[in-house]
Amino acid sequence: MDIVLDEKLQKVLARAGFGSRREMEHWIKAGRVKVNGKIATLGDRVSSKDKITVDGKKLSANTARSVIQTVILYNKPIGEICSRNDPEGRPSVFDKLPRLQHARWVAVGRLDINTSGLLLFTTDGELANKLMHPSMQIEREYAVRVNGEVSKEMIQSMHNGVLLEDGLAKFTDIQFFSGEGANQWYHVVILEGRNREVRRLWESQGVKVSRLKRVRYGNVFIPSVIKVGQFREMPASEVKELYSLAGLSYRPSKSYKQQNSKQHSGKSFSRSRR
Repeated sequence: MDIVLDEKLQKVLARAGFGSRREMEHWIKAGRVKVNGKIATLGDRVSSKDKITVDGKKLSANTARSVIQTVILYNKPIGEICSRNDPEGRPSVFDKLPRLQHARWVAVGRLDINTSGLLLFTTDGELANKLMHPSMQIEREYAVRVNGEVSKEMIQSMHNGVLLEDGLAKFTDIQFFSGEGANQWYHVVILEGRNREVRRLWESQGVKVSRLKRVRYGNVFIPSVIKVGQFREMPASEVKELYSLAGLSYRPSKSYKQQNSKQHSGKSFSRSRR
């Protein structure tokens, strides 16, 4: 799709992956954004001809274009963090992603360093923000191994809701999967992405989570063929379903592979670098 003219500034910034439209409105009010060298004001509209800077950093001219609506599915291993930079030098989930021109990968939610499984990345920040927003009530499913005896009363308590330090939390579904005694596997579903929420819910019942893996986000399941540490670009049909889930319109466009065909020619997805 060609240049989109005269778009709201906060929409362009959200799509670039800086945050939600509401957050970008606050940034604009705070004077953190400039358009053509002047401090932006709420209500400004921009095109790809305008020069936009955020905190002094210039955005690509392509930011005001229709972004490449690409989504990558990654099977995160234990030991990787979900931040781009780490003072301790630990490996990042972004290290293995393919390098982009005029775009950036935005993670859809986070997993802590000791949690493995499904992570989604997109070049469309607005899609990421929609999929993460609590108001969307999008299901996240986890496989959980717990150490300790689990009673029916504990299961019912986590169904009803437990008051944690940051508010009420509960599982919308809890299903026994396998195991016996002190090592049992359950599948649980939650509608939010609060920090360590799955672990804290189980710990509130006096049992410890020894393994945690996300297996589903919304309508996306992690395929068995995608090994730990590998990723694949989701096909257009699946990406379209994600946009529909988020209540956004999907405009098929060139993928990052087509945009960077020379750079990635002959390379497998699992070995491409950011």
